[in-house]
Parts: sequence; structure tokens; C-alpha cells
Amino acid sequence: MVAAASAVVAVATVTGAISALDGGRDADAAKSAATGSPHPDRRTAAPRPSPTVTKSLSPRPTSPSPSPSPSLSRSAAGSAPTQRSSTVSALLYRHPDSHVLDWVRAHPADPRTPVIASRIADRPAAVWLTDPSPSTIASRVRAVTSGAAAQGRVPVLVAYAIPDRDCGGASEGGAPDLDAYDRWIDAFAAGLGSGEVVVVLEPDSVAQAGCLSADRRAARLASLARAGRVLKAADPKARVYYDAGHSGWHPAGEQAALLRQAGAASPASSDGIFSNVSNFRTTADEIAYDRRVLDALGGPARLGAVIDTSRNGNGAPADGAWCDPAGRRIGRAPTLSTGQARIDAYLWVKLPGESDGCQGAPGTFSPSYAYALASS
Repeated sequence: MVAAASAVVAVATVTGAISALDGGRDADAAKSAATGSPHPDRRTAAPRPSPTVTKSLSPRPTSPSPSPSPSLSRSAAGSAPTQRSSTVSALLYRHPDSHVLDWVRAHPADPRTPVIASRIADRPAAVWLTDPSPSTIASRVRAVTSGAAAQGRVPVLVAYAIPDRDCGGASEGGAPDLDAYDRWIDAFAAGLGSGEVVVVLEPDSVAQAGCLSADRRAARLASLARAGRVLKAADPKARVYYDAGHSGWHPAGEQAALLRQAGAASPASSDGIFSNVSNFRTTADEIAYDRRVLDALGGPARLGAVIDTSRNGNGAPADGAWCDPAGRRIGRAPTLSTGQARIDAYLWVKLPGESDGCQGAPGTFSPSYAYALASS
């Protein structure tokens, strides 16, 4: 993934209380595929991840507000909702340790604090796990999943330690080789526990695989297929999603062919795909694109998609800018109840306000950028 994560070594992005509602400030209402206007199937803006500098995972107490917990269902156009065999609660977990929460606590008198607190810090977001050391990853994952389980909520974890991460770009790093990565995944899986959890497996690992030679690409995709199997075997309630890039990158059929090699069509390793991580494509465009990818992918009809809506409220910049571009805003609130066929969730995978490297050091929190995203 093209992002400045060279300084990123561990966990830490999350925030937010719970929101099972699709309301809020997002004017980009979810639309059907028929009404979307997909961007050309060509990569025009490089996505950026949201890992942050090392932070402790020791949870601080929170007082979550209650929220309804409807089961997740999926319906085709014109048909009644179809109940999924393994449903996920609509209660997403806000991990109590993040840069935005640290900033809010430290700046109670800042005039920007009420907006940042209510529109960003009070939303659940993903926890990125990026340290490639197998010796520590299980305890880090366990700290998040146990905290979520204690509240009866669903955490979102991002596994981000694939070898040759970002193809040597700003987020380079990851495990030294695939054998080490397999051990890392084994340790990651050991921390999952037995509760509901959403795993966003290796952003850009499939969409960016073209930078690898054919044999190295095949080995990576095989390792990703193994990763999904290991995660789901360790926790049958885990839902694992694979990298579909975004609607402005690869054609759906091309992306689906790679995803099949990565195990994304197999129920033993996959619950579907994710898209738009750290990017700005509109929800409507991503819905249309993800459905095309799923159709081309094949596999069980229950496979779905999750979309990163954290910064897509105004869509992608016309000039293709990707590094903290001006004029963007937060998107749809995180929820596991989208009301859209084959779309399992809108998630905040990239935490709004964490810099791509232009508004501040990569992965650090920029209050000015957060305020601009939340107030525009």
C-alpha cells in the first residue's frame, strides 16, 4: 500500500462508540448498482493505510451507550431478506486507545474538540496490527478481542504484515518472508478468542500483487489463502475479508481472478472482500464495483463486501490526489446493517485525521485535518 508507514510498528487505530445507524453527516446515500456511476476501472489514486505509531493496548474503561443488535441479513433486489448462517452483531467496538482519543483528552478547551470528539472519536474504527513479530502479536490481538468481548461488541482488526508490503513504497515492511508471515498469522489467530470479529486481511496485498514476479505472486496468494483458513479455523465466528482494491483501480474481473487464487471464493477461508481502504471513492461506486467483483469471483452466495467509508463523504479528488487531499470529508457512519444486497458493512478502516504524510508525519494524528474532514 502506498503510504507512509515506515514508522509504524504496532497497533493502534480505533475510536468511536457505537453506531448502527446510517445517519450522520454523510450525504452520499447508499445507492443501488444501477444508479451508481463507477469511475473508470483504472487506478487513479493510490490508497493509504491507517496504521499508527506504537501504542499500548491496555484498555481504558469506557461507558458505551446501548444500541440495538439486529442480525446481519442480505437481500437481492426485489426479494425478501435472506438470513446469513453466521450473523454478526450490529454492535461495533471502539477500542479505547487511539491517537484521536488521546488528543481529545489532552485538549478539552480546544475549539475543535467538540466536533472531533462527536464526529470522529465517538465512532468505532479498525485496529491495525502491523508489527511482524510473532512473539507479540497474539497478546496484542487478544487485548482487543477480549476488550470487545467484555462489552459484547464486534472488533475490526486489520492484519498488515505481508512480506514486501507496499512493494517497497512508503509503507514498506512486513514479515521478512512468507514462512515468517505464516507463523505471524498463526499467532494472530491464537489471539482471536471465540467471539465475533471482523478481519480485514492485508490491504493492497492482492490489488498491488502485480509488483511481484509470477512465482512470488503465486506464493503470496497461496499464503493469503492459508491465512484465511487459519483465522477461520481458530475462531469460527471470525469473518475474514480479502483485498479488492477500489473502484478506480483494477477491472472487476481481473481483481476477481487474483482473489480466487488468494482463497477469497472459498468458504473455508473467506467471507468476501473489502474495498476503498484509505481511499475516497464514493459508497455508491464501491457498492457497484464490489458487486461486480463478487459476481466474477463466484463462490457461495453468502460472500459479501465491506467498504471503508471513513473519508469518502465527498468522493475522490478530481485530480487523483491521495495524500491528505483537501476538500474531503468523513463518510457514512460505521455499521454492520447497510440495507444493501451483498454489502455486509460500512467500516472506518482508515481513521479520519490520521495523516497520509502531508498533513503531518505518516500515521500521526492531525487535528487540523480531522477537523476539516468532520466539519466540511
